[in-house]
Amino acid sequence: MTPDEIAAWLRLTESVGNAAARRLLAMAGSPQAVFELPAEAVHQALPPKQRAGFLRPPEHLPELLEQTHRWLAQPGCSLMVLGDPDYPPRLLATADPPLLLWLQGPRELLSAPSIAIVGSRSPTAQGGDNAHAFARSLAQAGYAIVSGLALGVDAAAHEGALDAQGHTIAVVGTGLDQVYPRRNEKLAARLLSQGSLLVSEYALGMPVLPANFPKRNRIIAGLAQGCLVVEAAVQSGSLITARLAVEAGREVFAIPGSIHSPQARGCHALIRQGAKLVESAEHVLEELPALATAAVAHAPSVDANGEADATGAQAPHAVLEAMGFDPVSLDALMARTGWSAADLSATLLELELDGEIARLAGQLFQRRRQG
Repeated sequence: MTPDEIAAWLRLTESVGNAAARRLLAMAGSPQAVFELPAEAVHQALPPKQRAGFLRPPEHLPELLEQTHRWLAQPGCSLMVLGDPDYPPRLLATADPPLLLWLQGPRELLSAPSIAIVGSRSPTAQGGDNAHAFARSLAQAGYAIVSGLALGVDAAAHEGALDAQGHTIAVVGTGLDQVYPRRNEKLAARLLSQGSLLVSEYALGMPVLPANFPKRNRIIAGLAQGCLVVEAAVQSGSLITARLAVEAGREVFAIPGSIHSPQARGCHALIRQGAKLVESAEHVLEELPALATAAVAHAPSVDANGEADATGAQAPHAVLEAMGFDPVSLDALMARTGWSAADLSATLLELELDGEIARLAGQLFQRRRQG
C-alpha cells in the first residue's frame, strides 16, 4: 500500500466501527474516497455519535502513522486490508471480518488449513497436557494451530504445534508492539523464529482492554476449519469462541473430563448442545479433510486420558491405577490401596517429581500423561 492508502485505512479504522466503515466503503469504494463523501451520504451512513469522530481526524493519527511506518520496515511485518487478494476466504465469509489486520510472520498461513484450540487459562495438569498433545498431532497432520496466546491451554497449544515443527497462529487482543501476558514473551519470540504468525486487528499502541479479547475470538473462530475446546468453565471466553465457530459454520469439538471438575463443565455443555466428543486427535481428523502425513502416521496415538497406544508400554504403577484420571484425595488413595499415609505420600512425591501426577489445590492429586 502507498503511504496515502495506509493513512486513509488507519483514519477510517480509528474513527468508526467495522460495520459503519463497511457501509462507508460500499458507498465510496476506497478509504481515500470515504473522506470525500458528501455530508448527506455521511449523515445517512453514520449515527450522530460517530459523525463527529469521522469528520475530525483522531489527534493521535500522525503519531500512529509514524509508528506504523517504522514497524512496517521490520522484517515480516505487514498490513492486510479487507479486499486484498490474499485476504483469507474463511475469515471473509464470517459476519464481521476485520477491516485491517496487523501481521508479523508469513501472511500466507492465514489461508492454510487450520484448527483452533482454546480453553481455560488455568487448566488442570492433564488439560494442559491434552492441549499440547492434540496440537502436536494435528500440526503433524498438516494443520496450523490457531489460538490466542493466553496462559494455559492457548500457550500449551502453540507450544505443541511448535514442538512438532508445525505452524501456529496467535491472534492477540493488543497491538503487536507488545505481548500480553508478559509471561508469554518467550513463546511469542519462539513462534516468530519458527516461521509462525502473530495477528491483531488492533493498531500499535493498543493497551490491554478486557473488551478486546472476546472480540478477537471471532477471528480465531473465523480463521479455522474447526474449533477444539480442551477445558472450559460454563461462563468462559472459550465457549464464546465455540459459539462464534458454530455461527461461522465450523465444526466444534470438545474433550470430556471428570464430572467433578469445574473445568470440564463447559465442554460437557458443548457436547450436550451438539459438539463432537473427541478422545484423540484422530477423532478430529476424521471430521476434517484428510491431510495426514507420514509423520502423524508413525507417531504414537495419544488419547485424552494420556495413554499411549504403542505396544510394549510398561504397566502403570499401582498408585496410578488406583488414581484413575479424576482428581483424588490422599484419604481416598489410602482407602483404595491400603497403604499407609507415609508410604503413599512418599510415592506420590516421587510420581510428582517424575511428572506423572500433578498436585492440585485442596490437597488433591491427578494423573497426567507422560511425553
